[in-house]
Amino acid sequence: MSQSVLEQLLEMGFDKSRAELAVKKSDGLPDAMDWLEKTQDTPLEELLEEEESGTNIAKVGDGTVAMSLVCNECGKKFRTQGEAEFHANKSGHTDFAESTEEIAPLTEEEKKKRLEELRERIKAKRAGQAEVDKEEQKRNEQIRQKATRESHELKEELQRKEQIKEAAKKRQEKLDDMEAKKRIKAKIEADKEERRRKAEEAKAAREGRPIPAPAAPVPAPAPSRPAATHNEARLRLQTSNGNVMKTFPADTTLFEVAQLLESENGVTVTKFVQNFPRKVFEGNLDLGKTLKEAGLVPSAALIVQ
Repeated sequence: MSQSVLEQLLEMGFDKSRAELAVKKSDGLPDAMDWLEKTQDTPLEELLEEEESGTNIAKVGDGTVAMSLVCNECGKKFRTQGEAEFHANKSGHTDFAESTEEIAPLTEEEKKKRLEELRERIKAKRAGQAEVDKEEQKRNEQIRQKATRESHELKEELQRKEQIKEAAKKRQEKLDDMEAKKRIKAKIEADKEERRRKAEEAKAAREGRPIPAPAAPVPAPAPSRPAATHNEARLRLQTSNGNVMKTFPADTTLFEVAQLLESENGVTVTKFVQNFPRKVFEGNLDLGKTLKEAGLVPSAALIVQ
């Protein structure tokens, strides 16, 4: 019978070592399944140690034949030593004795009913574990998605900072280029004036005239009205959280304005829209422009999107 019970347990998917222990500690398939269910969370090494230590069972004397076993701590009776050991593992009781009282065996109908109950309990437990595994998998997926989202946001933040740095670098290169052109133009004018002066001196020497003194530079006529210079831009920024009034240096890029709105107001910026005159600023090229280059000086109203 034991071999048949072991084969049935293995067919149900139980571990061989645990199934062999269950056969030793039980009387029939229902008891074996009950023992496996109760000890499924107990490490195999611990079960093997308990098997080696055994259960303390007092013998009956005077040559009397023992018909059952009884737990002296709770009074429960058992047909076999396997059942008593199973009870000891489940309850922690250790005081057992042999008894001359015979316990009627289970009928086939009772065995069948008990087997069905055990199968249902195991099925319900496995279903519960599957639900736990499903929830754990769901939590792990949420953690993974959050990590992916944070990584993506960090990547976008780094890209925005790189775009701001690139825009600032291009703006500085443009200013340096303008300064270099001014210096070259001034040098050309100075060389031209020096050649003219030397030609005048040579002509005066040929004609026997005194060399004319260098003419004092003629001051440029004062403009009737000073040209307006705007170094700042006053912006009214319409966001989803309300209007924001800010004043920026004229050489501030739209990238930097977007970065400020995100850091101070928590607004994610993809583009700026000006209603009059109608303009849309989006993409690296537009957002890399300064407020002056974008025509937003001295003041402008922008819709943030």
